[in-house]
Amino acid sequence: MQRRDFVTLLGGAAVAWPLAARAQRPDRIKRIGVLLPASADDAEYPALLNAFLQGLQQLGRTDRHNLQIDIRWSGGNADGINKDAVELAALAPDVIVAPGSSTAGPLLQATRTVPIVFMVVPDPVGAGFVDSLSRPGGNATGFTSFEYGIGGKWLELLKEIAPSVMRVAVFRDSAITAGMGQWGAIQTAAPKFSVEVSPINMRDASEIERSVTAFAQKANGGLIVTSSGLSVRYRDLLVKLAAQHKLPAIYYSRAFVALGGLISYGPDRTDQFRRAAGYVDRILKGEKPANLPVQEPVKYELTINLKTAKTQGLDVSARLQAQADEVID
Repeated sequence: MQRRDFVTLLGGAAVAWPLAARAQRPDRIKRIGVLLPASADDAEYPALLNAFLQGLQQLGRTDRHNLQIDIRWSGGNADGINKDAVELAALAPDVIVAPGSSTAGPLLQATRTVPIVFMVVPDPVGAGFVDSLSRPGGNATGFTSFEYGIGGKWLELLKEIAPSVMRVAVFRDSAITAGMGQWGAIQTAAPKFSVEVSPINMRDASEIERSVTAFAQKANGGLIVTSSGLSVRYRDLLVKLAAQHKLPAIYYSRAFVALGGLISYGPDRTDQFRRAAGYVDRILKGEKPANLPVQEPVKYELTINLKTAKTQGLDVSARLQAQADEVID
């Protein structure tokens, strides 16, 4: 699947679709745009995209003669996302799918008329994407990823799997509302768990590496990686640094644990991509995003990597393993 390819759904897979066919049946074709904050060889997003395509298939949108999907793999950097957002908006599709604040924000700057369905956005109201969760009011609606209070749960789980942790560095994107909101919730919960928290801004790779190296000079440290487009972009680096310095770390997504991270807790992102297909289908049938309420997650998942725990000298209790949705050994 190449960046900027025109693709459609056929038998559950995205395949190239000739533009000539579109001209032959203009009255039947529905056009969907998808803006992804990653590259096509990303460890997570191809599978998430496939879940969305399968959701469309289950709703009967599989006919190559009446559906066109324009996918942009932005590579995860702001310039690429902004450029692709403008290009997708200019195509004037029937609806655009945007996972995360890093894609939804630029799209809403590019168009206030094309319907947008977002997923895994922590705070769409605070970010200005919608007027309210119950009545979005504009051209966007979708699915939130969690309440900010999940920050307390991250601290709780980190302390349970690594009781010796007394200092926690929190990776955040300070440029977005959700970044500051997640940090604020963790900061508020910290005294309950007797830990000292400090922020690390994810502006670039060199800053992240310097900050983690400095933080690791003192004992009893741990890490929390909050949800943002930047955490996706630097996912491999974040997992690598945690392993290199033997810092227990908790992440918001299973994808980090699959790469060797210690533990994650957050919404089932695959489920959100699949459910997004339902909103896309409703919009294609004529419903307006302004009248479709933003939905909260219905499934959360706890994932633990026992191999990483063993490497870091951590003994994961049988109780915590029993609570996990997935244990990677």
